[in-house]
Amino acid sequence: QVQLVESGGGSVQAGGSLRLSCAASGIMFSASTMAWYRQAPGKERELVAAITGYGGSSSYRPNYADSVLGRVTISRDNARKMVFLQMNSLKSEDTAVYYCNAEFVKRQYWGKGTLVTVSV
Repeated sequence: QVQLVESGGGSVQAGGSLRLSCAASGIMFSASTMAWYRQAPGKERELVAAITGYGGSSSYRPNYADSVLGRVTISRDNARKMVFLQMNSLKSEDTAVYYCNAEFVKRQYWGKGTLVTVSV
């Protein structure tokens, strides 16, 4: 059974930083593409950042949504089966529930989410 458990959310003032963590189990982690999505109130879920799994020359390649480029870094620790999202210079528009996502052989798995609230 695949489990993704997020942690690290909370309340922070604009300009501050947060580091989200996601612990994975029941999945071939190193081969999975890991990602963070977010969903703000009244909006659709959107991709924040992703990092590919092992795959030859395209291994562990990150990509970011334009809205967070330069402020966010995604990283992974294959030994601990964890993925991280370091968020800096947070803005009020970053307020959302952040979800960890894993993709392996075209199957998607989701965590339950962690709330990030950015106040001005």
